[in-house]
Amino acid sequence: MIDTIDKKNCRSFRILITDDDSNMREVLRELVENEGFASLVASSGDEAFEIVQAKEVHLALLDMHMPKMTGLETLNLLRTLHALLPAILLTADATKDVMKRAFEAHVFSVIPKPMNKKVVTSTIFRALVQTYGSLDSQNLEISTQDLKEKDVHESSTSQRQNISRTA
Repeated sequence: MIDTIDKKNCRSFRILITDDDSNMREVLRELVENEGFASLVASSGDEAFEIVQAKEVHLALLDMHMPKMTGLETLNLLRTLHALLPAILLTADATKDVMKRAFEAHVFSVIPKPMNKKVVTSTIFRALVQTYGSLDSQNLEISTQDLKEKDVHESSTSQRQNISRTA
């Protein structure tokens, strides 16, 4: 399905990139935008929260280790606004403990650093297609509404499976 995605439809999707490293934010921003997605960048969990309060976000890319608030703590805060927000955790420390905590937080996937750009890109596409059903901008509004109405437990089962495959 990823091979048939029309990149012009991707522009309707907003990817939030949260990392305290400005170089990593820039690399991820370029990667996301080169795939046709709109990007929003934050240097901290607090800044990410402010963005999600003000704008609709369809997926969060979160660095695990940031000052003040980890990526998982940030995700918990973001989910007070968007309960089923799909998230991808990026970490240089993919220990069993981090993987377990990510699993418990229903993260779509954990990607170890240093990252492979193709892995990041394909994971973003898979998360969006699995969450919203399609990357067709005409269906985005309907899919987003459906997502808000889904039971959190239903969604988390498939997210747990993705983390198990990544581990």
